[in-house]
Amino acid sequence: MPDAEGPLAGLLVADFSRVLAGPLAAMLLGDLGADVIKVERPDGGDDTRAWGPPWRDEVSTYYLALNRNKRSVALDLTDEGDRRLARTLATRADVLVESFRPGLMASWGLDGDTLRKANPGLVSCSVTAFGTAPEAKGLPGYDFLLQAMGGLMAVTGEPDRPPLKAGTAVVDLVCGLLAANGIQAALVERARTARGRHVEVSLMDSALTTLLNQATAWVAGGVRPQRGGNRHPSIVPYELYEAADRPIVIAAANDRLFARVCEAVGLPELAADPRFASNEARVANVDALAEALNAVLRERPAEHWIETLQAASVPAGFVNEVDEAFALAERLGMEPTEEHGGLPLIRPPLRLDGERPPIRRAPPALDEHGDDLRAWLARGA
Repeated sequence: MPDAEGPLAGLLVADFSRVLAGPLAAMLLGDLGADVIKVERPDGGDDTRAWGPPWRDEVSTYYLALNRNKRSVALDLTDEGDRRLARTLATRADVLVESFRPGLMASWGLDGDTLRKANPGLVSCSVTAFGTAPEAKGLPGYDFLLQAMGGLMAVTGEPDRPPLKAGTAVVDLVCGLLAANGIQAALVERARTARGRHVEVSLMDSALTTLLNQATAWVAGGVRPQRGGNRHPSIVPYELYEAADRPIVIAAANDRLFARVCEAVGLPELAADPRFASNEARVANVDALAEALNAVLRERPAEHWIETLQAASVPAGFVNEVDEAFALAERLGMEPTEEHGGLPLIRPPLRLDGERPPIRRAPPALDEHGDDLRAWLARGA
């Protein structure tokens, strides 16, 4: 097997998952040095390979986002011969990630409990839609559905307009992060006990997690959250404001920052106004405060106000397009992308001792490493 760099070097991950949450979790392990083998069906592979446009060299950019630092092998899990190879892979692996409907992996002898009889240290991870209780049987799970069914759309959008989904698949994203976190915790425990365990994370749990303070508003406060557009339900000023040429965002999360906002825009009297003197008062009088601030902010361009507010140490920024966001990251020295064989890729999002983990492999073509991997698996299959 190839050498690898990073804190998870030497670990073998069998990635049987597809679409987003599971592949993201496996990719994050690969970013940290694990050898990730992506197991795909022969007739088309991962669903995201067909999710386009946009494309880069006839490859879906959606697929490219989730599969760096992996190798690909095509195995038909409905075929007994290929299932034997898959079981061999699983008995050699340290981690197995899957996102099939509950019970399917067990029917193939590829569930964690079965595999740990031969591979006691295996950490298995199942990504499900709504968990594994009988009541959840047959319920499909895609991010859009979970944003709707999990309450996220209820709090996203303008109050007098229909609910909106977030602009990215945030439920799947959170689910993948939670899965990676659970897997690594189980690996730490395994170092003490030599035993693996099963990690389960559902899209529904992840959707409820994304609600954060909106969730506890209901659970602990008995308040049913509503859509508030760009306004925060508990912090003011913390929203979108109108400069002369484009909108800006101001996020003044305490009284001290609010006083700085007032000074910076030339309205110091607002900080002493009883309607705005505390955060609770500002929440109650959010419309009046927005009207006062927007009346001044509309007089000058956004660049003027961002410079002025940032000079006053007020958290404020432009509403950037995606290309502008990447340009900003470059200007800040974050180097968010790199070319790998002429292909521009997003770099791993964390740093270890100041350095990002390397992209050792570009996202693989379907079955790109299949011949070598099947030969390796056949020895001892």
